[in-house]
Amino acid sequence: MMLTAIGLLAACGSDEKASGGEGGMKLAKDGQFTFAASGEFKPFSITNGEGQMTGFDIDVAEAVAKELGLEPNQQKFKFASIVEGVKTGRFDAAVASHTINEDRLKHVDFSTPYYYSGPQIFVRPDSDAEALADLEGKEIAVSKGSTYAKTAEEVTDNIVLYDSDVTALEALANGRHDAVITDFITGKEAMGAGLKLEGKELLGRSEQGIAVAKDNDELLKKINEALETLRENGTLKKISENYFGEDITADPEQ
Repeated sequence: MMLTAIGLLAACGSDEKASGGEGGMKLAKDGQFTFAASGEFKPFSITNGEGQMTGFDIDVAEAVAKELGLEPNQQKFKFASIVEGVKTGRFDAAVASHTINEDRLKHVDFSTPYYYSGPQIFVRPDSDAEALADLEGKEIAVSKGSTYAKTAEEVTDNIVLYDSDVTALEALANGRHDAVITDFITGKEAMGAGLKLEGKELLGRSEQGIAVAKDNDELLKKINEALETLRENGTLKKISENYFGEDITADPEQ
C-alpha cells in the first residue's frame, strides 16, 4: 500500500509539472523566473566581485520577473550555449541581448523586442578601413554564438572567436586583429571606458528579444504582457537611460 501511495504521489507530481504548474507557465523552478545571461557583455550584463550579474539585461529581467509575480533567478552561462539551455528547459528564458533572427527562431521563440540596436565595425585609430568591403581578407574578431560571424564571412575566412564582445574589443585595442564587429552600443561603451578604438560603418539594424522555449506559450505570452506594461509605465526607458543616457527601448521606426 505504501508503494502504491508513493507511486500515485509521483504520478500527480509528474502531471503537475507537465501542465506547466504556475499559471500555465512551465518553469525550471517553482516560483522563480530562471533567466540566463553571459555576465561578459558590459554594460548589458557584467559579473561583479560577488559573482552576481548586473547590467541593463539583468535589470530588465528582474523587472519582468516582478511583473510575472516570480522571484528572479539569474544564471550565468556562456553566450554561445544559452539558446540551447533555453531550448532544453535548463532556463526559462534568455535575457542576454539575443538578436531575433531566422536561425534562432528555428530553436526558440522570442518576445517582442525590448531594445533596438545594430552591428558596427570597430578598428584602431591607425586603420584605413571605413566599411565592410575594406576588410576583405582581413582578420575580424567576433563573439561566439553572435550573429556577427556571418557578416564577417561575407568578406573573409579569417575570423577569430571570443567568449565576449568586450574581450574582443580589448584585444583589438591591444594590437590584435584588424577589426571587431559588435553591437554599436557595446563599442560605444568600450570607447567611453578608455579603449582607443573608432567606430566605422553601421551594418544594419537589429531587434533584441527574450528567448523562450517553443513549447512554453503561456510564459511567452506573459513576458510580452510584462514588457508592454514596462514600456507603458516608463520602466524600460528609465532602465535604458540609467545605463546609456538615452532610450534604446523605443522602436526607432515609430
